[in-house]
Amino acid sequence: MKQFVSFIRKEFHHIFRDRRTMFILLFMPIAQIIIFGFALTNEVKNSKIAILDNAKDADAASLITQIGNSRYFNIEKVIYTERQIDEVFKQGKIKMVIVLPQNFGDDLFHFNHAQVQLIADASDPNVASTLTTYASVIISDYQKRITNEKKLPYTINTEVRMLYNPQGKGAYSFVPGVMAMVLMLVCTMMTAITVVREKEMGTMEVLLVSPVQPLKIIIAKAVPYLLLSLINVASILLLSVFVLDVPINGSLTLLIAESILFTLTCLAFGLLISTVTDSQQTAMFISLTGMFLPTVMLSGFMFPIENMPLPLRVISNIVPAKWFYIIVKNVMIKGTGFMIVWKETLILAFMLLALLVLAIKKFKTRLA
Repeated sequence: MKQFVSFIRKEFHHIFRDRRTMFILLFMPIAQIIIFGFALTNEVKNSKIAILDNAKDADAASLITQIGNSRYFNIEKVIYTERQIDEVFKQGKIKMVIVLPQNFGDDLFHFNHAQVQLIADASDPNVASTLTTYASVIISDYQKRITNEKKLPYTINTEVRMLYNPQGKGAYSFVPGVMAMVLMLVCTMMTAITVVREKEMGTMEVLLVSPVQPLKIIIAKAVPYLLLSLINVASILLLSVFVLDVPINGSLTLLIAESILFTLTCLAFGLLISTVTDSQQTAMFISLTGMFLPTVMLSGFMFPIENMPLPLRVISNIVPAKWFYIIVKNVMIKGTGFMIVWKETLILAFMLLALLVLAIKKFKTRLA
């Protein structure tokens, strides 16, 4: 055990000796959380919505049909009570609920006035704002179509509610994305590089003939980056709460546990890369193309996955950051518990196990 601890201590010495690496590892998340939290915006289409039709008349059905025929919306679910609204949002698939009140048709044609409520999931404020705008335009077009130049035009008022993020702050969306990106960079790329560096310097052979088992040597190299990742998680959460005013609505313990699971998954991927490469440049290239670009492009952080073609939507399912991003949004922003994110957690755990098995198998093959 003392030898194992000494290897961990040696790895920390390597990290602390390189001040530029320390600066990147510790200050990169601070810079990214501030930049992404205040600067970026995005767009949406083809989003899944739910309908709460309390009217159940022909006019309400006509409006629902017009909304469903739009390329911006897919009516995924029909709900029957207001209690189901929060439930469908916490499941994570529905982006907006359209509520039609009782007597919608009677109010519209007898009193020339009706009300429609748009309830959006504002944990991603840009998506919520865009969807409510699209829905308002569709409702306005429907209103113009039925008015047909009458002297007393029919009026449909839309009431908009933003759940989870009533102020529409972009930070609510980008904090989970920055967490995924920072943990991926620190864990995957740095772990892959530090193992390959030993190969380039010719010291890996020396380490492998030491009394410590090869697997423990690899784990010892991963431990410092796990601890640094936890520091990064802490700094991101502190900045989120005290600088960006993004609350942690769910369990902090669950959020940290999920972050550790994602960190271990990224470490396993980094170890796998290190077993199949022999140069730091190659390891860095594979890390960036294998994790960084998919995290940015296919996790839902920068661009909504619903907008993508079917092949890209399928490929996004093998990107660990996608599932972590969903978990963090649900736990941190929506305040959900483990029962809502257990599927995503199970997927990450399976990815961790698969990557570890591949890394160990490849490592033993290279040793042989």
